[in-house]
Amino acid sequence: MFKRLLKCVGEFKLPTILTVLLMTGEVVIECFIPFLTANLINSIQSGAATGAISMGDVLKTGAVLILLAVLSLACGGLAAFTSAKASSGFARNLRRDVFSRLQTFSFSNIDKFSTSSLVTRLTTDITHVQMSFMMIIRTAVRAPLMLIFAVIMAYVMGGALATSFVVIIPFLVFGLLMVARKAMPSFRRVFKKYDRLNESIEENVRAMRVVKGFAREDYEKEKFGVASENIRIDFTRAERIVALNGPLMQICIYFNMVFVLLVGSHLVIKSGGSLINVGEISAMLTYGMQILMQLMMLSMIYVMLTMSAESIKRIYEVLTEEPELSNPENPVYTVENGSVEFKNVSFKYSKTAEQFALKNINLNIKSGMTVGILGGTGSSKTTLVQLIDRLYDVTEGQLLVGGKDVREYDLDTLRQSVAMVLQKNLLFSGTIKENLRWGNEAATDQELVEACKLAQAHDFVMSFPDGYDTFIEQGGTNVSGGQKQRLCIARALVRKPKILILDDSTSAVDTKTDALIRLGFKKFIPETTKIIIAQRVASVMDADLIVVLDGGSVSAAGTHDQLLTSSEIYREVYTQQVKAGGINE
Repeated sequence: MFKRLLKCVGEFKLPTILTVLLMTGEVVIECFIPFLTANLINSIQSGAATGAISMGDVLKTGAVLILLAVLSLACGGLAAFTSAKASSGFARNLRRDVFSRLQTFSFSNIDKFSTSSLVTRLTTDITHVQMSFMMIIRTAVRAPLMLIFAVIMAYVMGGALATSFVVIIPFLVFGLLMVARKAMPSFRRVFKKYDRLNESIEENVRAMRVVKGFAREDYEKEKFGVASENIRIDFTRAERIVALNGPLMQICIYFNMVFVLLVGSHLVIKSGGSLINVGEISAMLTYGMQILMQLMMLSMIYVMLTMSAESIKRIYEVLTEEPELSNPENPVYTVENGSVEFKNVSFKYSKTAEQFALKNINLNIKSGMTVGILGGTGSSKTTLVQLIDRLYDVTEGQLLVGGKDVREYDLDTLRQSVAMVLQKNLLFSGTIKENLRWGNEAATDQELVEACKLAQAHDFVMSFPDGYDTFIEQGGTNVSGGQKQRLCIARALVRKPKILILDDSTSAVDTKTDALIRLGFKKFIPETTKIIIAQRVASVMDADLIVVLDGGSVSAAGTHDQLLTSSEIYREVYTQQVKAGGINE
């Protein structure tokens, strides 16, 4: 898992290595400074009475200490710069890899993760991992090295007096590990609660009009407040435990100071400075502080890494999720025509599902035909068309496009030949031109205009002051539902697909405009196979073939006149809509 994530360091290996080297240099210098300081104190103490030391000697040693301090500061400053560059680059590459992986997922892969969870993994989780990476290449290098060097120097300077650390270090390590262990369960729970918080935000923003329409603002505030409060409670519990690090650290620091001063002073007085002197006591106090501070930093690293371990697992789940759909070994890169044939096709959403969403579908659609699909809610109309461009794979049977099994095609080639317009299709933030060119980046302005005219969108686009340069807000919130659907149809037409699928994508369009769109299809793209899912019989009654789905099976198929006599379901829907005045013949 860590090996996979470390691949994301990529081109930032140099600043990563430099950070480690600079931190090592800083540690060596900081450990050497107390040694020089102690020698200076001893020299002043012994030379003051005899005159063996002059101010020149003191200034020379002082200059060396200043130089070492400047070098230490330079190492620390440069390490901060290189670590920031390395960790930011690592996080960027990690986000890129996770996002790129998401783009390979089929619908069945995406179904395993909630949208809010994926957002949390791409934001909060990666931020935690970024901070941990920075801490590893800086603090996790500095703390152990400082601990080792400080202990060595303490024994060099203080001898037996350094045995105080034999008592302090195990006590502090045990205490810090217990604190971290108690805090971790709360930190782990927080991540799942972040998912629920993001889900609450996402739902509220998407359904803002519904929320305001039903005056449910207070309910949404309460729901968000509960999710936020749950996170606060867990964080408070964890932080309250982690806060014990401070008192524990203070106890060890003061114990070390008292022990060194009491025992050290006793030895100085008793031996007359032959066993230990004032400079060495000063160095012992400094090294003791360094040792204890590094243990404190190691405990913080432990807490941060344990928190990040959960984030790493969640990110790793996405990176290692295998796409359900993939290209064959020798894919076909050309779709000959828009013919579609279902041969005994059955489908269920997961291997463990007990029921099939589609059962024994047999349809033969010739290239250029207009096919209408009708059926009640839950009859799997959308599922049927999603199999055509391999958003899902058939579970049983065979689906042919252009005379070849869809599983033989290169995925991009197949999907470039099939354009689907959903009922809830989205427009992206950007100009109308930019949205239309999602269908074909190389489309000319003239081709955009032709597609919009065919989709009955040109007139309302030109009614905007900026025409095709009109800026569309995120989600298309500044255009009506019918305008959005027509722009989405135009976007699909710009691709010039061999198969055009309209999944109830004229539901927000009036019947006259709907009829004009269908008339344009028949006149200007006769060679394109048109598959239209509709709730209105008027939208499909002039189709070459009408398929009636019921419970995931084909109940009937034929022309409008044939189905009026052979299909009770079709006749009932038609009669109801005629009485309701919904059909103009």
